[in-house]
Amino acid sequence: MRPKQNPDHWCSKLYIIIFEHDTPAGKRFDEFLIALILLSVVTVVIGSVKSLRLTYGSLFFTLEWAFTLIFTVEYLLRLLCHGRPLRYMVSFFGWIDILAILPTYLDLVIPGAHYLIAIRILRVLRVFRILKLIHYIGAADLLMKAMASSARKIAVFLLAVLALVVVLGSLMYVLEGEKNGFTSIPVGIYWAIVTMTTVGYGDISPATPAGRFLAAMVMLLGYGIIAVPTGIVTVEMGELRRKESSLTMCQRCGEKRHLSQARYCQTCGERITTD
Repeated sequence: MRPKQNPDHWCSKLYIIIFEHDTPAGKRFDEFLIALILLSVVTVVIGSVKSLRLTYGSLFFTLEWAFTLIFTVEYLLRLLCHGRPLRYMVSFFGWIDILAILPTYLDLVIPGAHYLIAIRILRVLRVFRILKLIHYIGAADLLMKAMASSARKIAVFLLAVLALVVVLGSLMYVLEGEKNGFTSIPVGIYWAIVTMTTVGYGDISPATPAGRFLAAMVMLLGYGIIAVPTGIVTVEMGELRRKESSLTMCQRCGEKRHLSQARYCQTCGERITTD
């Protein structure tokens, strides 16, 4: 929210640079900020390599604090020029900003916490604004709605899978026994989950013909089970698309949420025309 001061006031000018992403100054600021974010993350990642840390430890330490201080000042400036600083603090990007600088300060009391600075990479999400990719958020919104609509079906499916792995794990425990590594039913359940999801750690495997036959069946079953949640969500997405395409859209503002008998847009008042 832009502050209510005079447009020539320094706070308003600062707001335009920091928050107005469509302006040349705002775009240059965000590009510079993203470059700093990427450099800071690269510094943390490289600094986790022991040989490099032993050689250039002081340099990494200096760079880490330099980046942190820059982002701290930037965060404070955002709060200063924002019309509602508390509202920005609890916003999505507000939380990301504070999480980007907090680990370095936590490292003063919790050794090793500075490696959490890799969270800073989340701030690169601002690139969506710079490249105007925010228009594609509608696709993400459709996916979230589809997942929410199919949550109950997926929950029932996961419960069925859970019951199945308990049965398969118990059966494998009976077939193989402790001598082949299946020391308990929970171990058998663990094996069933690893096998069904096609992860295949190989830390435990059947040795008897019956156990291997069951393992082969579980592997084949896993391929079919993995595809089920995707199919459920895909069907829901298709249904949502069908419903949205049947809505009458206002040609002036793009609003779709109208009652079936509506003749005028509830947002801008434009007359709704139907094909």
